[in-house]
Amino acid sequence: MPTDPQHPRRGPQLLARVLAPLLAALVLVLTPATLVPGATAGTAEAVSVCQGRPTRTITFATGELRLYRTRHYACAVTVAHRPGPRRPMAVSLQPRGGRPAVRAGRFDRQAGPVTVHALNRCVRARGSVAGRGTSTDWILC
Repeated sequence: MPTDPQHPRRGPQLLARVLAPLLAALVLVLTPATLVPGATAGTAEAVSVCQGRPTRTITFATGELRLYRTRHYACAVTVAHRPGPRRPMAVSLQPRGGRPAVRAGRFDRQAGPVTVHALNRCVRARGSVAGRGTSTDWILC
């Protein structure tokens, strides 16, 4: 890159002008949320693990079953009311005419997400926390 003899420092200034905003953006992306003023800690309500828009939230005694929908997919998550020690949790999502996607085990906060292809299909969802839960009929048709 040829430099102007009257402006010998033009190259480094241009480079600094381009790299400074990129470096600032990189620092903001890599900085933990707890170090950024005004940022809040991530909660289950603030951050979703499913793509799409929230469609239904079905509450039961020990938690809630959250359903999300995009044009092609449906997603479900079971979230405990009180995160704590690991306990049995499960979430299941079945498209009409298909097999259910199941995520079950011992979790402390949530079970899932499970996602199924549901373009032009109804789905059936189930969720449970510590043996108590809920299920739906065919929904999101």
